[in-house]
Amino acid sequence: MTDTAPLPPRRPKNTALETLIATFAVFRDCQPLAIGVHKTIRERLPGIGAGQLHHALKTHTASTRYLKALSQGTTRFDLDSIAAGIVTPEQQKQALDSLRERFRKQAERRKTELQAQEHQQKLLKLVETFNSR
Repeated sequence: MTDTAPLPPRRPKNTALETLIATFAVFRDCQPLAIGVHKTIRERLPGIGAGQLHHALKTHTASTRYLKALSQGTTRFDLDSIAAGIVTPEQQKQALDSLRERFRKQAERRKTELQAQEHQQKLLKLVETFNSR
């Protein structure tokens, strides 16, 4: 019996986000984005549909890396990496709270998985004990 866990399902590629990362350093560097940046993206990359753009921005701005940058940053940047606004203390706090909640849930999941593995091991030992009789 092997103890290897199944691989998680592969996420479908987010081609719109990949395009944004390849095109704009502000996405590659994960800098806080200017408010309303979606309008500028639509002008510069009209081939990206509104739904695709919404999904790409939602994925990017919900990433741990982006939330860390937002919680620590004070400046927002446009597509050319030029300062274009500030990150308010409230926005920093919200990003930090989101990170804390994410990490708390991850720790809970790990703890639950570990408990399940320990329980499984105890059951296997019990089965071995009774099968050896």
